Amino acid sequence: MVDLTRGERLQIMLTQQELAALDNWRFARRMPSRAAAIRELLKRGLAADGFETAVSGSKSQDFGVVGPDGGDGQGE
Repeated sequence: MVDLTRGERLQIMLTQQELAALDNWRFARRMPSRAAAIRELLKRGLAADGFETAVSGSKSQDFGVVGPDGGDGQGE
């Protein structure tokens, strides 16, 4: 059985476009909450192949969720 106790809190800031992309993804998959959707996306991202190591000196603002055109890059 999965241990559902979570002792750590993670706070992130999202733009309105990023939040809309998250909510659209969540609702399309009938996820019960934003937190559940983020956990699922983290699980998928950590399991994905092909991630490149971040360049030394990168800043948080260099890692956005949506592309410069406002799309999520997934065609959804």
